[in-house]
Amino acid sequence: MRSKKNNEFIPAKPHATLTTGEVIRMLRDLKGWTQAELSQRSRISASNISLLENEKIDIGKKRAEQIAKAFDIHPAIIMFPEYEGLEIKRAA
Repeated sequence: MRSKKNNEFIPAKPHATLTTGEVIRMLRDLKGWTQAELSQRSRISASNISLLENEKIDIGKKRAEQIAKAFDIHPAIIMFPEYEGLEIKRAA
């Protein structure tokens, strides 16, 4: 973020219009992983991976951290995809 001369911050602008579930699915597909493989790597059940990808359950901090660790990325990339579009491309 840039600051104005009077020390007011300019809000971040969204870079992408992706949901958290879409980001998880996209990263998983780009890695060539199945839901079962992501499940094994993240220690989240495959059924919950499916629910996350389909926006049926909220991700929460713990799940975001587990999935981010599996992809070797920062959790913010998953939790705030609208602000992390460039990082998503780099992670793939």
